[in-house]
Amino acid sequence: MMRRQALRWLGLGSAGALAALASANAQAAEPPIYTGWFNKVAVSGHDPVAYFTQGKPVKGDPQFTTVYQGVSWHFSSAQNRDLFVADPARYAPQFGGYCAWAVAEGKTASADPKYWRIVDGKLYLNYDADVQKKWEQDVPGFISRATGNWPKVLGR
Repeated sequence: MMRRQALRWLGLGSAGALAALASANAQAAEPPIYTGWFNKVAVSGHDPVAYFTQGKPVKGDPQFTTVYQGVSWHFSSAQNRDLFVADPARYAPQFGGYCAWAVAEGKTASADPKYWRIVDGKLYLNYDADVQKKWEQDVPGFISRATGNWPKVLGR
């Protein structure tokens, strides 16, 4: 009730308020690198190089950090950090670390570092085990669709 009165006071009826909210949401853009809500670190603090060198997700250590595309990245060793700094495009996950399947579907979604795959030398992350199963049904097709959607899905 008070909300409606406040909207009227502001000169916005409920239709106007909805339009204003929709406009604000349409203009909101996702950041180019997914960092999550809490840690503000790429790949949820996991070492992106470790996927290539150790074949598994490895938690990074904040003492081995660099900034790339305005975001902090953690590594399990100084050597991995240095490899990343020398060639970040080689090691950074595709689609900014967002879920590859979601990007193929024209959306963004968080990614869990436990659900990953390297395809043709590129790292892809997925939201969870169920989504990864869907993605694995047509990896080349989903990569192609996601590539076509990227970076438009960010809303920029």
